[in-house]
Amino acid sequence: MYNKQSTLERLRGAVGKKQLIAIAAVIALGAVGTVSILRMGSSAPAAEEEHGHGHDEAKGHGDEEHHGEAKGAKGHSDAEGHGDGEHHEEAKKGANGGDVLGQQKGVTVEMLLADQGGSPRIKVWLTKDGKPLQLAAAQVAVQLQRPGRDAEKVAFALDGGVLVSSQVVSEPHLFKGTVDVQTGGGLLQFPFEKDEGAVTMTAEQIKAAGISIETSGAATIRSALQLPGEIGFNEDRTAHVVPRVGGVVESVPVALGQQVVKGQVLAVISSSSVSDQRAELQATQKRLQLARTTYEREKQLFEQRISPQQDVQQAEQAMREAEIAVANARQKLQAIGATSDSSSLNRFELRAPFNGIVVEKHIALGEQVREDANVFTISDLKSVWAQVNVPARDLPQVRIGESVVIRTTAFEQKAVGKVAYVGALIGEQTRTAQARVVVDNPNMAWRPGLFVNVEVSSDESQVPVSVTADAIQTMEGKSIVFVRTSSGFAPVSVELGRSDGKRTEVTSGLKAGAQYATSGSFVIKSEAGKASASHAH
Repeated sequence: MYNKQSTLERLRGAVGKKQLIAIAAVIALGAVGTVSILRMGSSAPAAEEEHGHGHDEAKGHGDEEHHGEAKGAKGHSDAEGHGDGEHHEEAKKGANGGDVLGQQKGVTVEMLLADQGGSPRIKVWLTKDGKPLQLAAAQVAVQLQRPGRDAEKVAFALDGGVLVSSQVVSEPHLFKGTVDVQTGGGLLQFPFEKDEGAVTMTAEQIKAAGISIETSGAATIRSALQLPGEIGFNEDRTAHVVPRVGGVVESVPVALGQQVVKGQVLAVISSSSVSDQRAELQATQKRLQLARTTYEREKQLFEQRISPQQDVQQAEQAMREAEIAVANARQKLQAIGATSDSSSLNRFELRAPFNGIVVEKHIALGEQVREDANVFTISDLKSVWAQVNVPARDLPQVRIGESVVIRTTAFEQKAVGKVAYVGALIGEQTRTAQARVVVDNPNMAWRPGLFVNVEVSSDESQVPVSVTADAIQTMEGKSIVFVRTSSGFAPVSVELGRSDGKRTEVTSGLKAGAQYATSGSFVIKSEAGKASASHAH
């Protein structure tokens, strides 16, 4: 006691009253914590005995999942009692990897769309109260409703205990449907939906992309055969000008592309052969003059009974031969296009054979040319030809005298012409026949070398279902029309018939009254192409 009291007295002397209170509080809190730890250590075994397991089992569970459950209650993985959207958005998978479509009157349907034998088919498994349900194939059917099409019924056949669809389920797999099961308790229907290949677009996105919507329906289509062609020279009005004499070019008064008229001088050539022929003509003309004078004198002497008749006949014979020689020399000059009355014997003038345009020029001043050289090409472009390649299967529609419409692919231009020629032979490589259309070209708009489309018209016909030509897209080698759905567009494979360039007949794949995308449908195609990269059944 002495020591304790002396210690307290020393502390009172060293610290104040407030500091003593704080120290006392810290000591009290430490004592309370020590007592709590001792109590927890003694109660832990009792808790383990009451629950039968340690607290480690509760790891990862929330308070609402783990606590407050009655003994023997089912775990949280059991979905009973939950709403459809509360637990999982995707369909529940069955034991065979398919989608569980639901349970009605104890019957559960599992459906799988998968490849069998290289083709997509529907497989169905039926259970009742957890046990396989054996039904005849005729008791199960599937109704498919594709966008823009009539309802499609799919029948089934038993294959190794599994119900497999009898027909192939064609792509795209975008449809709503029901599995109809006929049991002793009546008809049960299990709905399902597949959205493979769907393109989701809002009304704002459709407007921003410039996509127009129209409705499929009946139309009058004027069948037209579209054939590729090319504008060429009218060979009946085209000349490849050759000199027909050799010589040296003295002048070329015309230029490439110049319009010329018949008889206009194209070039002047100095030719020794022309000089020889003109000299020959002049010599024969002199001989003819002498022979004619001799004949006249002999004839006069014969009439005066001075010369015999034989001299007259010989003189006449010589005159006739001289006339023939003159005509021959003159025709030689005419054959080469040279004139007989020229101031210079060797001057040769090359002239235009008709009105036209100089489209080729291969001659220059001072050049030595041969008699067979192609120095000019002149064509009358007021009339041209459209050369067309006609496949063998289309030859019956292309007939001589048939009216056609020619349109250029380079700019807005069209003309009407008639088929003037259809070849009798089929090309070994192209398997096509040549056809020719004469086209009037008064304004020179149709230039040789211009690519064109030649439209051969046929009869008009009424079709029950048609779409605009720009609505048709091609995907994976198939013709596609994008049909409007509540969430966007669905690609629908169609079979096409006749077309007039504006509307196209749909023979199968689309029903009348379906809304579809017209202009701007290529935007939807690009979006569908992105989705196809993740394609899976």
